[in-house]
Amino acid sequence: MHLNPYGEDAVRLAADLANRRPADAGELADRCRGAGLTVEGPVTPDDLDRVGAALDAWEKVVDATADHERAALVNAMLASAAAYPRMTNHVGTGWHLHYRDEDQPLGAVVSSLISVGTALHLAGRGMHRLGRCAVTECTTIFADTSRTGRQRYCSQRCANRDAVRRHRARGVPSTG
Repeated sequence: MHLNPYGEDAVRLAADLANRRPADAGELADRCRGAGLTVEGPVTPDDLDRVGAALDAWEKVVDATADHERAALVNAMLASAAAYPRMTNHVGTGWHLHYRDEDQPLGAVVSSLISVGTALHLAGRGMHRLGRCAVTECTTIFADTSRTGRQRYCSQRCANRDAVRRHRARGVPSTG
């Protein structure tokens, strides 16, 4: 996975993994590959544990309400996961940046990717661009990559459900 300038791919992967945690190392590997990440070497239960810890930390970033708190949490993730940036062409797909040491297991790779991608996403698009769905009974996390930066729902389905609920709450008689 090539990290784009705004971290969009990384935060989408983080949201996907956080919303539906992988059950085992094989599922983690498959979902990372499905997101475009090159998976080198065996994926172990230790990788699953490392990703789980990274997702726990990332969900605290999502749920933070103040910008300075969100930044402090991302900085803590960066400090524990990232190394100095380096150019690599490790799988022959073209030169790109890595924010981690070479030959890391998948858990460390995903942890670094999530921390750096989240920092780029928030710094490049806005500190408010991570959240949970505005529908009370939905706890799904989303990364706001919309043009306007005003996303409130995880999906069009939840947006429609909330619109219907608000319409009915106003007591407007139906025309049917």
